[in-house]
Amino acid sequence: MTLLPTEGAVLRAVAGAALLVLGGVLGRPDVAVLGAPLVAAAGWGWLRRPRGAGIRPRLRAPGDSAGPGDPLRAGESVRTGEVAADLELPAAEGVETVRLRVHAPGHRAAEAIVAARRDRSLRLSLDTVRTGRLEVFPLDWAASGPEDAVRSSPRSLPARVVTLLPRTRPLRELPLPFRLQGLTGGHDSRRGGDGGDLRDINLFTPGDRLRRIDWRVTARRAGSSASGGGTRLTELYVRRTFATADATVMLVIDSRDEVGPDVSTWGDLDQPRQDEATSLDIAREAAASLAQHYLERGDRVGMEDLGRFRTPVVPAGGRRHLHRLLQRLVLAQPDGNPARRVRPPHVPSGALVVLFSTFLDDEAATMSVLWRSAGHRVVAVDVLPVADTGALRPMQAVAFEILRLERAERLRELARAGIEVVRWEGDASEPDAAVALAALARTRVRR
Repeated sequence: MTLLPTEGAVLRAVAGAALLVLGGVLGRPDVAVLGAPLVAAAGWGWLRRPRGAGIRPRLRAPGDSAGPGDPLRAGESVRTGEVAADLELPAAEGVETVRLRVHAPGHRAAEAIVAARRDRSLRLSLDTVRTGRLEVFPLDWAASGPEDAVRSSPRSLPARVVTLLPRTRPLRELPLPFRLQGLTGGHDSRRGGDGGDLRDINLFTPGDRLRRIDWRVTARRAGSSASGGGTRLTELYVRRTFATADATVMLVIDSRDEVGPDVSTWGDLDQPRQDEATSLDIAREAAASLAQHYLERGDRVGMEDLGRFRTPVVPAGGRRHLHRLLQRLVLAQPDGNPARRVRPPHVPSGALVVLFSTFLDDEAATMSVLWRSAGHRVVAVDVLPVADTGALRPMQAVAFEILRLERAERLRELARAGIEVVRWEGDASEPDAAVALAALARTRVRR
């Protein structure tokens, strides 16, 4: 640890030495006595300066036990909201105070001077509504010796990368594909098989299970045949039911752009505010909510990203698959200028396609129309935040109005093509997304 005398210590030593010399030259002991404490304090602080490697701050996740290593691991997954960490300052010989400067994205740096004669632990916290990868708590620090006579050169502790998982919204009902697949599941299909809802009652045929025999209907038919004087009825009757099946759902994320509520920041290099959710944050929340709802009901869910040419998440089910989908969601982010797609990504036959996009250009709308023309049921989820135009200049306001009209016409064309459009976060005049999705759940007829 490199130690340097502080400016105050140098000034005290110089002033004390000057008073000693002046007192000796003038023969004034009273003047020399004034300088002696200053020189003694500077010398005492230098003799008691920190020794060895000095203090070593560590960042730990809340609740972790002490031990070697860095527990605030890169990519640690937490729910969005409050991101917290414990800054541990172990005591070191000769270190009296520590100057700290902690940074956080979207916030002013926090500075503090902390006494370090004993082990200290400080809580660092950050409130955010953002999701995805976030670099938090880069730290600058410098240790000071007794009387602030010496101070170490500034050192830095690098930022940690934390993965913020989106919160999920409770949903009641969700739309299903036009055609259900599979031999089992939580939904009633239109074909016969083992299920719960009655389809009809028919004569027993080879292949029917004995437990499906309806003895009441059989006895009633036999009794009515005998009372009429005819031949005794010997046929058995079985209850036939509708089979159950599961749904295949493909969640498609449009990560090509990310815009916040403030329209004046669109296209700027400035980072959106931490207390305002961007379009990609809204898309992550919507996709996570739908994925959790479908998986809890035994359906199979996959995922595709329009912004990247990479292997999609194959439709599957289970709790571990939900974690896999969430990890893919938080990694979705704008990646430069992606190449334009010539054809839509492949989705399984008969799957329900749910597209999350801002629809600020034609590519996402074109992909959804192609999926719909191939026979898939397509639900377009509009994830554009409620626009704040208060900071726009007149020319910017005109440009935004043109963009808004083009986007509104694009959404009307989707509706005319048979694509159901739902806005996830709107103003008070628009219906809630859960209500709109529940209304779509009652419609299974191909249009």
